[in-house]
Amino acid sequence: MSRELTAQLFAALEEGSEQIAYDFEGQTLTWAELDARARSYANAMAHAGVSRGDRVAVYAHTCLEQIVCLFGNYYLGAVHVPINTRYRALEVSHILADCLPTAVVGDAAGAEVLESALARPEFERAPVRVAIDEGAPGFAFAELLAGEPGEYLRPRDEDLALLIYTSGTTGPSKGVMLTHQAVIANIRALTGLWTWSKRDRLALALPLFHVHGLCIGVHGAALHAMTVLLERRFDAGAIVERFADQPRGNATIFMGVPTMYTALVEHMHQAPEAAPQLSRGRLFTSGSAALSADLWREFVALTDRRILERYGMSETLITLSNPYVGVRTPGAVGQPVPGCDAAVVDEQGDELPHGEPGELIVLSNGIMSGYWNRSPEQLAELFLRDRDGRLWFKTGDVATVDDEGVFRIVGRASVDIIKSGGFKISAREIEEVLATHPTVREVAVIGVADPKWGERIVACLVPEPSAAAELEPAALLEALVAHHRDHLADYKKPRALLIVDELPRNALGKLQKHKLRERVAEQGVSVG
Repeated sequence: MSRELTAQLFAALEEGSEQIAYDFEGQTLTWAELDARARSYANAMAHAGVSRGDRVAVYAHTCLEQIVCLFGNYYLGAVHVPINTRYRALEVSHILADCLPTAVVGDAAGAEVLESALARPEFERAPVRVAIDEGAPGFAFAELLAGEPGEYLRPRDEDLALLIYTSGTTGPSKGVMLTHQAVIANIRALTGLWTWSKRDRLALALPLFHVHGLCIGVHGAALHAMTVLLERRFDAGAIVERFADQPRGNATIFMGVPTMYTALVEHMHQAPEAAPQLSRGRLFTSGSAALSADLWREFVALTDRRILERYGMSETLITLSNPYVGVRTPGAVGQPVPGCDAAVVDEQGDELPHGEPGELIVLSNGIMSGYWNRSPEQLAELFLRDRDGRLWFKTGDVATVDDEGVFRIVGRASVDIIKSGGFKISAREIEEVLATHPTVREVAVIGVADPKWGERIVACLVPEPSAAAELEPAALLEALVAHHRDHLADYKKPRALLIVDELPRNALGKLQKHKLRERVAEQGVSVG
């Protein structure tokens, strides 16, 4: 049972450094303070009944308590289960029913959603509730930290660290099982490639329920004992301030998604003094969605800083990246990260010549152990075994690779997966919700190219005859969005509506979504 890798993750905490670990909304936390609080939290949770291997779900907005919770759960040997705070009760209840947490940590903003989500028969034994702030039910987080720090061993490398639920792009979201070994090995290789060091200061405005912010940001910072300038949410002006020469600034690194870079570029046009501030940073990275070459070039023109794109998934962590030192190609996601490999194959699994598009498959040092509550047989179709017996993960993304070994993502194998605003979204999930609205006879949801969002969600609708006569398109879209809001996260809402007499189908009755996309491209939408 090895603890060599977790020793690297916990080194900054255990050394008791007085260096600032986190700066958040006027509060600071040193690595020594973070360690003490994490141990006090672990002690209190152990007395409340949380044991090694138990799941602890966290449904709360970004705050310092989340960081304490993460490392405290690790000291306990518990599994940290972050939940997207934009999920509504239906989505949250699915996750909680699937992982059956022993404890749930929440804040006041999400209290109503959690109450509704926990009101299900699966929860024969109510989980321990922990309240981050006033207005949320459960043990007060501050009281948990008032106790003595416990003496805990670091978790074992092979222990399960995280259960990160996917975006549900192929049905209900599934819990991706990530061990400490997978997370640390992958993030250590990636941040080594990016030359992170103790001297860096990371401006982090990404949510802490995704691989991007949680694994790269939080774990990467701990591995290098660097300071994190944490933001509750992204705001372009606030990020610029983090790069200014002031005590809460001097950021050297920023990680974002394309929509954030769009906002930063817009902010620099409105406030030209922002560009020199951002130029003080040494590394800007982008992931989770395709970054347009035009946006890349505009950011370079304004700041003289080349955004470094990378590629990854919850199931594999980060497998491709442009280099820190060397050529960064706009629109490309780079080459395999150390410890990883990638290839482009055809439908038979044979490797394609350079330049030909096919499915991207990857080998990863951060590969998941599986999906929670899913059998190995259910995972078989996700992997491709090569002649050497190695199992490659099939990403479902369409890519090309050039003669220099640089990969580009050119599309998605499935039209039922929409990438919008840095999120992967299941069209089917939205369709199932919209189909329950009384005005809807048939509905198909598609993604169309959008300069801001990457893809814009368009609902293609055959209305009930009575609704077609009574509602204008704008009113119908408004009604559908209101209906959608009660069931799904707001970033999954349709932003445009196409009203059609019938949905296109082939001779076998199979829906032809590509024809809907072609129609939108040629004729536009009814509203939106």
